[in-house]
Amino acid sequence: MIMKLPQTYLITTIYFLLFITQLSAQDNIEEQQKDTSKIKEGWKMGIPIPIISFDQDLGFQYGLGIDLFDYGKPGIYPEYKHKFYVEWSRTTKGSGINRIYYDSEYLIPNIRLTADVSYLTEQALQFFGFNGYDAIYNATWEDDSDPEYKSRVFYRHDRKIFRILANFQGNLLKSNDKLKWITGFAYFDNKTGPVDIDLLNKGKDEEEKLPDIDGLYDKYVDWEIINPEEAKGNKTTYLKVGLVYDSRDFEFFPSQGIWSEATFSYAPEFLGDGKFSYSKLTLIHRHYLSLGSKDLIFAYRLGYQTTLSGTVPFHMQPHIVPTFMTAATSQGLGGAKTLRGIMRNRVVGDGIALGNVELRWKFLKIQMGKNSLYLGTNLFFDVGRVMNKIHIDYDKLKNNQSIFGDDQFEDYFDPGAEDFHFSAGLGLKIGYNENQIISVDYGVAMDDRDGKSGLYIRFFWMF
Repeated sequence: MIMKLPQTYLITTIYFLLFITQLSAQDNIEEQQKDTSKIKEGWKMGIPIPIISFDQDLGFQYGLGIDLFDYGKPGIYPEYKHKFYVEWSRTTKGSGINRIYYDSEYLIPNIRLTADVSYLTEQALQFFGFNGYDAIYNATWEDDSDPEYKSRVFYRHDRKIFRILANFQGNLLKSNDKLKWITGFAYFDNKTGPVDIDLLNKGKDEEEKLPDIDGLYDKYVDWEIINPEEAKGNKTTYLKVGLVYDSRDFEFFPSQGIWSEATFSYAPEFLGDGKFSYSKLTLIHRHYLSLGSKDLIFAYRLGYQTTLSGTVPFHMQPHIVPTFMTAATSQGLGGAKTLRGIMRNRVVGDGIALGNVELRWKFLKIQMGKNSLYLGTNLFFDVGRVMNKIHIDYDKLKNNQSIFGDDQFEDYFDPGAEDFHFSAGLGLKIGYNENQIISVDYGVAMDDRDGKSGLYIRFFWMF
């Protein structure tokens, strides 16, 4: 008799084996570099990195990332003067990343510059409406085994983004390298629309095909909650300025210190498509406390973002404005990077708040020659809420049943229901030489209105 492994264990096992294989290859390259580091000059290509991860919302991610370094002449290895990172990846649920990233402290003297050009695609991006619990989520409508089934992609829509961004950072005071100023810009060309049902049904058996019906996105457009000027996407450019204070003792596993940032961003009409203008304030604070040992850490992150003025296009509302963006996206609230176990983009509003609390413990350390391996775990608790709601005229909708057709207002809206969204869970971390970390987090939503749970296999600690 062959035992069938649960999907969670199977995914974790496959990912771990691929990670170990990658580390083995990295070991060989590092050994070669030790002999040649004194003459490492000019442009060199790093090891191609297989991109393999799993996200409950996105599915398996697979692809390739390549680093290109300029060590200068004479060389300054292992530091670099210029770095390019190129990524091509796809997920089994229809997302794609095509990205070129640049990082340098030498192009402009005494200023760190990071720049990014990306084309990001989502065939079925989660869309649950606005204002958290005010927008009702009905899980049975996605369950093709339930009599009330509508479509597996009822709460989804299509989005494609072409993005260009640049960030600049420097020391605010010559006597203090912990306090920094930041400035920059980001250009987004968003294309949004309903899910392409014909594309997703291509090659499927008849009983597996998705029904050709309106999803929630289509209904929000028909009901003019999403107005015609933003329904198909927009061009948006925002400028930002901010301050960062960073006193962490180690980037990859801080045992003490804080990271606090405040960012003001402004998107004027004339830098977009002339339809929208708005400003936002983003505040993020991270704090790391050692509990008697550098291997036992209490860490928390608090975040707040709100709209100060203007009207924000619906597709820019989930975007959290970062001081420096090293990942491909900065998206919330819900999912791997913000509220683990809660569905991605479940909490969308004009102002949002976020809290993450973790107890981190490295419980096993292994020395392998000059290399080290550690196993760690984290107990976590996540919370988020819409603080300022996107305006929806609920009375107008409720008093105009004719626009709903066979639908009912009460099936989609519960005005005033928004409250805190809670999730909690447990993680496993495998660290190699402290700066290569595989992360497995499993979170459970505390309310069925946020979904059930989520498994996320990625790199590094969440914050």
